[in-house]
Amino acid sequence: MFTSPLESAILIKVPQVESLVGKYRRDLDPSAEWGVPAHVNLLYPFLPPSEIDAKVLGRIATCVSGHRAFEVQFARANWFGEEVLWLAPEPESPFRELTATLSGAFPETPPYGGTIFDPVPHLTVADGAMVDQMREVESLVIAELPIWAFFDSVSVMVGSPETASWKTLVDFPLNSV
Repeated sequence: MFTSPLESAILIKVPQVESLVGKYRRDLDPSAEWGVPAHVNLLYPFLPPSEIDAKVLGRIATCVSGHRAFEVQFARANWFGEEVLWLAPEPESPFRELTATLSGAFPETPPYGGTIFDPVPHLTVADGAMVDQMREVESLVIAELPIWAFFDSVSVMVGSPETASWKTLVDFPLNSV
């Protein structure tokens, strides 16, 4: 389907937090510059885009259709060491369940390449920036929480670590019943 050296991800977009974290992500999270919106990863990295065909998309659709649309709140910030500032979705179980289903269907693409045994669902606000700068952003963001978000779809995105290169390939609806 694609011939250029791109990456792909299966994720849930979180537009409800863009007005709060978008300005910080643009400066402090490289993925925002690449065109990746505020999101919670389900499977990253996923397959090379050249391998994403109708059969793969059908498998994703089947996985996603078995999960209900859901609501969470982002009520607190947290850290991975001093490298990544993130927002915690509560409850996190719907994200974990989707990741488990997708991982089961695509065992060749474990979350984060298999480097993290039990990935924590999270929405990155800042990644790899100066700690003092991220701490300041943390206090500004916390003052505006909680934010509620309703999710009714899962997205497959493709792109590369270049400015504005990530695009949505397809959105799959979650079960609304």
